[in-house]
Formats: sequence, C-alpha cells, structure tokens
Amino acid sequence: MRILSLADAVAQIPDGASLMVGGFMGVGTPEPLIDELVRQHRRDLTVIANDTAMPGRGIGKLVTAGALRKAVVSHIGLNPETQAQMLARTLEVDLVPQGTLAERIRAGGCGLGGVLTPTGIGTLAEAGKRRITVEDREYLLEPALRAGFALIQAFLCDYLGNLTYALTARNFNPLMAMAADTVIVCAEHIVPTGVIAPDHVVTPAPLVDHVIACG
Repeated sequence: MRILSLADAVAQIPDGASLMVGGFMGVGTPEPLIDELVRQHRRDLTVIANDTAMPGRGIGKLVTAGALRKAVVSHIGLNPETQAQMLARTLEVDLVPQGTLAERIRAGGCGLGGVLTPTGIGTLAEAGKRRITVEDREYLLEPALRAGFALIQAFLCDYLGNLTYALTARNFNPLMAMAADTVIVCAEHIVPTGVIAPDHVVTPAPLVDHVIACG
C-alpha cells in the first residue's frame, strides 16, 4: 500500500480503462477521484457501479463530461443525462438487476466464473444469456465482473491499509475492492495501526494498492 497524491493516483488510469466505483446514489462514492478523472480529461471509460448518481454528483460528473463509453449499472432513473446519452447511442448502458450485479462482482472477487440466478428469466434481461437447469429449476448464467481499477471510499484507513466504512456508505465498496486489479482508496481518516480493531476490519490491507487522504 502506498499513499499517493490525488493527481498521481488518477494518472495511473488510462483512457479506455474499466473502473468499479463504489457508492449508492452518490453515497460512498470517492468524489475527489471522480473530480480528478474529469480534470484529467479521461475518455472511453467503462464504469461498473450501482448507478450513475445524478447530474453534478458522483458518477454523474463523468456522464456530464462525456468520459464514459459504457456503464454497467442497476438503474439510471435519477440521471436524465445518462438516459439522454443512452437514447442518443453515445453511451452504452447495460442494465443489470441490483442483486445480480452485486453477486457478479462478488464472484469476480472470489475467483468464480459467474453465478446462477432465476432473476430475469422470461424478461428482456434474459436476452443473449444461457439457461441452465439444476434439479428441475431454471437459472440464467451471469458471468463474473472484474475491472482494471476500483475507486473506493473508506471512513478509516490505518497505516497498513486496512479499511472500515461509515454506515450505508459501505454499500458496494468492499465487494469492489476484491474485484479489481488495482484498488485506489479515498480515505476520510488515516489512523495508526491498531486503532481499527482486527475484528472491525472490513477490507484487509493486502487488497489495497494506493490510499489518498481525502478528509
């Protein structure tokens, strides 16, 4: 784990990169990292997240800046700009049921090839997917999700890189920290090792590559 400046951390992310971004309607999203991506004019990004937040907040800033090529999300209902770009076909949107999205990310972090779920059978979500029958019940095979980078918001980070989260800001962050090649953390507070009790660690230090002090 290394502590980097905001600019240096984002400089590692090239155009065309795939990103997992924590957050739920912007809560638990590392806003300084999003702002720096916009400032450095990244383009053609693929974002995997719960949603695209709203204009002026979280991933919504990337949408407004035209930084995204594709969004893999569970909904876009709060962001009319995402909807407009999807209809104009300037942004590809892959809508995934929320529970399925979480499980696909978890599978990616655990080294699994995918998950079987009955969610989506007989709906538009089934298009192009394989059905598998297990004990007379049908499931869709949903492939695991991984990304080149995970952008994570944490409440506490100790000097080793162990993380904890604040209440509902935890949401997708721990799953995404397991499912990316490079994990960049925006930490509200950096504390000495031992302040976070071992049984309170949610994301262990070996998963964390870079930390930025964002408090």
